[in-house]
Amino acid sequence: MTARGVTISAASAFAFSPRRVAAMMLRYWYLLRSSWPRLIELVYWPTVQMITWGFLQYYVMQNAGFFARAGGTLIGAVLLWDILFRGQLGFSVSFLEEMWARNIGNLMMSPLRPAEFIAALMVMSVVRLSIGVIPVTLLALVFFDFNLYGLGLALVAFFVNLMLTSWAVGIFVSGLVLRNGLGAENLAWSIMFLFMPLTCIYYPVTTLPIWLQPVAWMLPPTYVFEGMRALLIAHSFRPELMLDALGLNILLLAGGTFGFLALLRSARRHGSLMQTGE
Repeated sequence: MTARGVTISAASAFAFSPRRVAAMMLRYWYLLRSSWPRLIELVYWPTVQMITWGFLQYYVMQNAGFFARAGGTLIGAVLLWDILFRGQLGFSVSFLEEMWARNIGNLMMSPLRPAEFIAALMVMSVVRLSIGVIPVTLLALVFFDFNLYGLGLALVAFFVNLMLTSWAVGIFVSGLVLRNGLGAENLAWSIMFLFMPLTCIYYPVTTLPIWLQPVAWMLPPTYVFEGMRALLIAHSFRPELMLDALGLNILLLAGGTFGFLALLRSARRHGSLMQTGE
């Protein structure tokens, strides 16, 4: 090859091609357009953040003395929210690990029953949650003198209800990923934040617009966070809130399980178990 040929070859290797850029952009556009979870996620995070912190700001503005009486409710809310979020995430990540390893088809062909699979994921969510949250509760005690375990038996009621909700959501999300492939993976990381503004983690239900309050009372975690505020501010444990949350959780868990089984049947019919890509 001549020196001139070498020069031309080197120049073409370093040449910038807008057409190649456009081709890659087209690829990613098709990928985005074909995945409704990705499209929703683009709007999802800004909307959730704006609504959540907007309601909190509104409540603080209307109740200037709130923080003086709060007595650790914000720290308690953060810790209980972490139980809810990490419980669901621990369930979903254990399931996703089977998807990432392309092992779902093998599991479904084994003697393992769906109920046994779900039970194992539930136990693993508690294990993952314990590893992540227990050190944080100790840090809250050291740095902020907030003892979550000082809530006593009320903490057991809060924990049980939050875990039931996290499992119900985790089961349903796992079914969606099973049916739609890893294109729906982002739901496992983000769906719990959909409940953040409505479960009134940092502010009472009365802060919400009147028309939105019945929606909030349809979600079990709302009762937990209202119960936590009643305990820390008024020093009163309200068992009726926990019983209402338990009843809703039973319905939610039944609905999540039914949805998972229906999505599993649909995945089997459409051959999605062996096609776990996007």
